[in-house]
Amino acid sequence: MAAKGSERAGQMTVELCVVFPVAIAIAVIATNALSFFGCCAEFDRVGRNAVRTFAAVPAYGQDSGFAAGRVKAAIEGSLAADNLEFDVAVSRDYRGYAEYGMTMRFHPTLFGMGLTREVFGVPLPALTHESQLVVNPYKPGGLL
Repeated sequence: MAAKGSERAGQMTVELCVVFPVAIAIAVIATNALSFFGCCAEFDRVGRNAVRTFAAVPAYGQDSGFAAGRVKAAIEGSLAADNLEFDVAVSRDYRGYAEYGMTMRFHPTLFGMGLTREVFGVPLPALTHESQLVVNPYKPGGLL
């Protein structure tokens, strides 16, 4: 008859083999979620400051499309990462106000290393975050 201790030999190793992949998956999800939230906060701050800087008082002869390009360049310069993509669109209304719509797409990573963006030919969706800011661009000679 075997002793009670020998009946359980290796049980902890089997439990570790079962739990370890789950713990790694949870850690990857938590890391990506926190990274996404941090990127969203910085994107909002940098994007709105760029709109206030470049779009509220455009240089002479520059239109809102040029300002949108400068806003996008400012965002890309501040948030340089391989897993981030940015778009900036501008629309004007009948009063002359310009609405700048900024979009950030976040592709998850494996602790900072890039993951593939498709699995078996199926593209993996990116997390998106949008921000808008409406400004009244300065017109030289205009009265408020």
